[in-house]
Amino acid sequence: MKSILLKISVLALLFTFSVNPKPEIKQEFQGKAYYFSKSKMELGRWGARLSEAQKKQIAARMKNRLEKNYVLTFNKEESFFEEEDKLDAMTGATDSWGKNFTPGDQYKNVKTNTQIQTQEFYGKKFLVKDNLQPIEWVMGSETKQIGNYTCFKATASIPTNELTWYNFSWDRLRNQEPTTDSTGVVTVPEVKMTEIEAWYTVQIPVRHGPLEYWGLPGLILEVSADNTTMLCSKIVLNPEEVVEIVAPDKGKEITKAEYQKTITAKMKEFRDNRGRRRS
Repeated sequence: MKSILLKISVLALLFTFSVNPKPEIKQEFQGKAYYFSKSKMELGRWGARLSEAQKKQIAARMKNRLEKNYVLTFNKEESFFEEEDKLDAMTGATDSWGKNFTPGDQYKNVKTNTQIQTQEFYGKKFLVKDNLQPIEWVMGSETKQIGNYTCFKATASIPTNELTWYNFSWDRLRNQEPTTDSTGVVTVPEVKMTEIEAWYTVQIPVRHGPLEYWGLPGLILEVSADNTTMLCSKIVLNPEEVVEIVAPDKGKEITKAEYQKTITAKMKEFRDNRGRRRS
């Protein structure tokens, strides 16, 4: 009798092990969002003197600066944003000069409030480390469909200099400098703001977005700022091949404000040297 009971116990134990499923290996949530950006060409007062044929010619030559493709790889806490290389349609070469004033590869961590970005300025590599761009979003109730995702609207107003810290323009420099009138009164220029319109989806509940944009309760699929609109064209969630998101670590470490001072000083030096050669 004891022998029979022992056999029954062993069989029951084996049956229990055979029907219990193997523990699942949990894969870290990850996704890839592909963006297409398009900017309007602004020629200012100089452009008013050009014919329509000349404007079209300039637009064709500048297409690789006005239209760009990007990829955002993300998990719950981290993201890595990079531009897809694109050859100039007319010359067959990459736009090396334009890259001096465009955003480089960007790593963001929403948990640690960290942004690390690679920038190259006339052959010198910088590693820009700073906090994430603070954004006070105003949440709206308006919705629209982007692909398979329902998106909600949010708006914000961000100081232009902080939003495009990697860029430089002489107009910006002139507008930043205080002026003194004939009576000695010093006027400090007003801070120029850029109005932002973003569309995000809570169907992908991560706080990521392209470029400086982040902090909404869902992935940002579309964002418009100034003369540029960036739209997500494709999303891949939990791809078969998991990509490790790694922060860049090469280049001279510097903050956003220090980087802006560095490129401004260098551009002034270029201007002064050119002026001395002409005289």
